[in-house]
Amino acid sequence: MKSITLRQTLWANIILFLFVIQLRGQEEQRELIQLKTYTFINEAQEKITHDYLSKAYIPALKNLNIDRIGVFKKRSMENDTLNQLLVLIPFKDFDQFESLESTLILDKNYLLGGKEYLQASHDQAPYLRVSSTLLKAFKDMPVLKPTPLDGPRAERIYELRSYESPTEERYRNKVKMFNEGGEVILFEELGFNAVFYGEVLSGCQMPNLMYMTTFSNQESRDAHWKTFIDSPKWKSLSAMPEYQNNVSHIDIDFLYPTDYSDY
Repeated sequence: MKSITLRQTLWANIILFLFVIQLRGQEEQRELIQLKTYTFINEAQEKITHDYLSKAYIPALKNLNIDRIGVFKKRSMENDTLNQLLVLIPFKDFDQFESLESTLILDKNYLLGGKEYLQASHDQAPYLRVSSTLLKAFKDMPVLKPTPLDGPRAERIYELRSYESPTEERYRNKVKMFNEGGEVILFEELGFNAVFYGEVLSGCQMPNLMYMTTFSNQESRDAHWKTFIDSPKWKSLSAMPEYQNNVSHIDIDFLYPTDYSDY
């Protein structure tokens, strides 16, 4: 009898050990995400950059087995004077991210295809400025996911949200609310078609997290958010004392994909 109990305990410990190893493996598989934002002052700059991305940069990345690359245009608001283009790139780890530039300069096809952009003169720059935000995917959604929507690209709404927190502690609390609190699961249940959720590791507005959801059009977006706000699960979650005061500022951008975007 003691022998059976000992074997059962041993197998239970082995199963627990394998489970922990699996969880650690999932944690290590969380993708690194770079979000690059190009700002333009004229259409000529935008065209050069589009040609560079579609004909040189993205093909070169895909030759390196970096895929699921998103390229989005920002929907202009009435008072906007500058156009913006956002590029979303997933990396398997920091080494792949860090070594990218040194690898690209050895790619002859990349250098040839991107010549106009790469060799632009100082007074004919292909953009006004480029900014970059580096993120790590949430543990509850460790890899980026292209949208299953197949309607007209021009009508789609890709909603990019940035949640800033007043302190690092409140920021970690908001990340917990998404993962352990069940906010990610609720978005999934309500069909928000999330592309990613990410913890910002380096950016100009910290501490903060960012995430992107997808809708077939503006009407669908508005209807989904109404369902979310009215959801009993959200009302219960947002009322919990432990999750109060964890967001101090929210930025929302509405985007739509280019014809060469993977999303």
